[in-house]
Amino acid sequence: MFHNSVLLEESIRALAIRPEGIYVDATYGGGGHSKAILKELQDGKLYAFDQDEDAMANKPEDDRLTLIHNNFRHLRNFLKLYKAVPVDGILADLGVSSHQIDNPERGFSTRFEGVLDMRMNRDKKMSAREVVNEYKEDKLVAIFREYGELHNAMKITRLIISGRKEKLINTTEDLKEILMPAAERGKENKFFAQVFQALRIEVNQELDALKEFLIQATDVLKQGGRLVIISYHSLEDRLVKEYFRSGKFSGNIEKDFYGNPIVPLKVLNRKPVVATKEEIALNSRARSARLRIAEKL
Repeated sequence: MFHNSVLLEESIRALAIRPEGIYVDATYGGGGHSKAILKELQDGKLYAFDQDEDAMANKPEDDRLTLIHNNFRHLRNFLKLYKAVPVDGILADLGVSSHQIDNPERGFSTRFEGVLDMRMNRDKKMSAREVVNEYKEDKLVAIFREYGELHNAMKITRLIISGRKEKLINTTEDLKEILMPAAERGKENKFFAQVFQALRIEVNQELDALKEFLIQATDVLKQGGRLVIISYHSLEDRLVKEYFRSGKFSGNIEKDFYGNPIVPLKVLNRKPVVATKEEIALNSRARSARLRIAEKL
């Protein structure tokens, strides 16, 4: 097991699992959520997705579980392939797994020196190293501004472009050293977390994948089926919140001739579920977790 699954009890309760139902764990990771779902199933089936080959090593011997080595943006195609549509519930924990963060070779963490990688699927060619060494100024500025929500995106970009002229930026420490002049004193950790978040989202095309997943998840759910999402930063949470509320990412709600809203989902919790103080004390990564629940109309 890679890590303690965040909001485990709350997310399993939110799925309202039927023992004979068909469920999806869209982000298998260490397998914690899947293991908890399997405990609630009898004759039911669980289909789990993960694009990281390391996650495949966590599969238990259980005929009820089918583990699919792919990104959840291909949810609909694979479920149709396995003749598993419609499903009773879908769970997605959008956080980076502890295994990925704590492995210096993966380059996700600001705490360890490692190669600037950040690929969740290591079969893909583009890593964070290519982004910082090859992207043009306007594209880098957009990434840091939009995905990192950094107000000094231009300064960050110019430091990178200046630094890479001297030598290739190969490691996490190379990048941190170059960007230290842009970090506000006393808030260096937060700054680098935002920089790394921006690069990780770009490398893995996370927001595009999330949009595709949400649309497909709504499509494959049966009427009354539950969609449960745990997000960790405002960009993800905003997308999930708007889609749950309106069925669109713009947030604009379509209405029929009579003025009734045309939406595919019913939001079951107006305020997101957050971790307890006890859970945060055991697992600091739970601090930023936000769980939202919707039901297909």
